[in-house]
Amino acid sequence: MTALAEVPQAAIPEQHQSSISPAAEANKDATEPPFSTFSSIEKKLYVYISSCAAFASPVSSGIYYPALNILASDLHTTLANINLTITTYMIFQGLAPTIVGGISDRYGRRPAYLICFTVFIGANIGLALQTNYVALLVLRCLQSCGSSGTVALSNGVVSDIATRAERGKYIGYAALGSSLGPALGPIIGGLLAHFLGWRSIFWFLTIYAGFMLTVFVIFIPETCRNIVGNGSVPAQKWNISLMTYFRLRKQRKNGGPVSQETVQNKRRPGILSSLPILFEKESLLLLLYAGILYAGFYVVVAGLPAELARVYNYNSIQIGLCYLPIGCGSIVARTTVGRAIDWNFRRHCRKLGIEIVKGKQQKIENFPVERARLEIGLPLVYLGCAAFLPYGWVMSLQNPPLAAVVVLLFLNAYVLSGSFQALNVLVVDCHPDSSAAASAALNLVRCLLGAGGVAAVIPLLDRIGSGWTGTMVTIVWILTSAMWWAPIMWGPQWRKEKKMKEDAKRAKKENGRDVEKAVPTDYGAAQVKKPTLQAPDKGTR
Repeated sequence: MTALAEVPQAAIPEQHQSSISPAAEANKDATEPPFSTFSSIEKKLYVYISSCAAFASPVSSGIYYPALNILASDLHTTLANINLTITTYMIFQGLAPTIVGGISDRYGRRPAYLICFTVFIGANIGLALQTNYVALLVLRCLQSCGSSGTVALSNGVVSDIATRAERGKYIGYAALGSSLGPALGPIIGGLLAHFLGWRSIFWFLTIYAGFMLTVFVIFIPETCRNIVGNGSVPAQKWNISLMTYFRLRKQRKNGGPVSQETVQNKRRPGILSSLPILFEKESLLLLLYAGILYAGFYVVVAGLPAELARVYNYNSIQIGLCYLPIGCGSIVARTTVGRAIDWNFRRHCRKLGIEIVKGKQQKIENFPVERARLEIGLPLVYLGCAAFLPYGWVMSLQNPPLAAVVVLLFLNAYVLSGSFQALNVLVVDCHPDSSAAASAALNLVRCLLGAGGVAAVIPLLDRIGSGWTGTMVTIVWILTSAMWWAPIMWGPQWRKEKKMKEDAKRAKKENGRDVEKAVPTDYGAAQVKKPTLQAPDKGTR
């Protein structure tokens, strides 16, 4: 990581520099209310529950793989048609969160969660009862719409309750569910399909979703800072859980403070607020390279069943067990890389003389947050290249050693999951007012490029083999890594330029409203004003 530290800081033009030093800017608000009124235990509990909710999206995808051949036989269709349901699932997995993220930033996290799980339950009941291919295709798209938004929502919850100094750790907690999904999904699906039939897969998902829906209705409060600020501002009356009702009742009884000024955005983001994020200079480079990494990773994940069946002649249960190293690598990354991300953030704060006060948010206007996050993410990318290249050539052997395959799968999952985690933290840092929408934009690019990777993996393996496929992916990753170097060098300048444009646009709108208010008032006064008739003097009569 020292190589990154030697890169010179971005040269920010003088007109964009603030006269306030980073240390003074960070310490001037010592009397501000706490960033979150939730206790440490409550924050961890809500993030863990959000992580369990985010389990829905990847498990719904992976749990389906072992039943592909059985579904093709029972529905009297081809395996190619069944594979089409995977591609359409991934497309909607990218599209749906762009709306769900906007809804959560505008109306709250709880309504978005309730909508997601209601749609997810209905889709799974339909999938368990359907008897033809067209119904399967349509309902899988609906299932994807219901489940896919939960990943973006979990990142939004972290943004609501965790400061930047501790966000790496909490993002790791939130991503545990989405990391377990790809590993446990094929195992659960293989066991259910083998012993209870493929319909039991969808009944299992229905029960899981029903349990999560109940948890959110009864226990989970609204956390969106655009709605409840730091948690002290009451949410809409229709957006209060049972436990929140008792909590607010106790707060009113004890006269607890209501920090209305912590409501983050008086003008809430639009429902499609994730789309403009895609066209920001910095976000476009960050998200596009993340999508390229994800597409390459899916070459491993989607190509693994065919490779294991070809090399070892494994059945569906054995193939499912081989996904465990991927899940274990992701879980270890979530718990270790997050701490490294927070350590590096604190290191940069000490370097700039910024004091980190527990429970207080840190300003990043004059802070190199891109460098602090990507100094962890980029080295992991290059380690991923070093692990991906030998994996391809090992799988191309006639009798590859299984131990080597398992170790390389673990390493690939660890380093790539860690790099995604650093990126998730950075994306949330740069979009505090619309964190769920920003995560949805990341999910959109990632899933669309990942769908391309799934579509290309089998033709690539058939045409050039595992070794050259791995070599090609590694070369692409290395060449396009410049997309993450650019924000390190010029990201602070881009953020300042973006803020200046937003401030100018906001000031122009406010001036326009002031003019609109002033003109009608003067015009009305001129219309109402009448000449005063003076009574004649009695002496003149």
